[in-house]
Amino acid sequence: MSVRMLALLAALSLPVSTASADVSLGDAAGRYSIGAGGSSIRFSIAKLGGGGLSGAFGRFSGTIRIDGTDVGRSSVEITIFPDSVGTGQGRIDAFLRSDAVFDSANAPQIVFRSTRVKRTGDTTAVIAGRLTARGKSSPEVFTARLDSLKRGTVAFHVTGKVLRSRYGMDVGTPIYSNVVDFDMTLIGRRG
Repeated sequence: MSVRMLALLAALSLPVSTASADVSLGDAAGRYSIGAGGSSIRFSIAKLGGGGLSGAFGRFSGTIRIDGTDVGRSSVEITIFPDSVGTGQGRIDAFLRSDAVFDSANAPQIVFRSTRVKRTGDTTAVIAGRLTARGKSSPEVFTARLDSLKRGTVAFHVTGKVLRSRYGMDVGTPIYSNVVDFDMTLIGRRG
């Protein structure tokens, strides 16, 4: 479900403006580590008749490698730990961790690995890749926007939609939508 965060890679491919000067893509080239500090991976699922479910993952990690000469050769990998899911409702969190949804006891990681990065604008990109959850893999696509680059740190805003049925997590459909919307802020530190 939460793999869409990997869309961050897309941001790698663009020049970014800081408050005082333009920054070239070459300045953003390099390898960045992503962690939960300052970053967030949020999700929401609509419900028939209104309302729905929203939450976030508290633990995740990843890497982004930005190729300064050929953005298409950039890559991203994100690992989410589904046992860290939080909605603010303990009963719902326990249900999401159970074998009905994430099965976090037997499938402790959700992984996204990029297969293609395509620049779509000065600060935007589309990131395609494979998302693996509960032992099932499927192609997914995310959009990314590079929001800032300063002192060896990059910030991306990544969005995407994932069909939870592809991963055997379609419990509650059609009352709860099959579409999971992801909204992520990913902060990468060079090194």
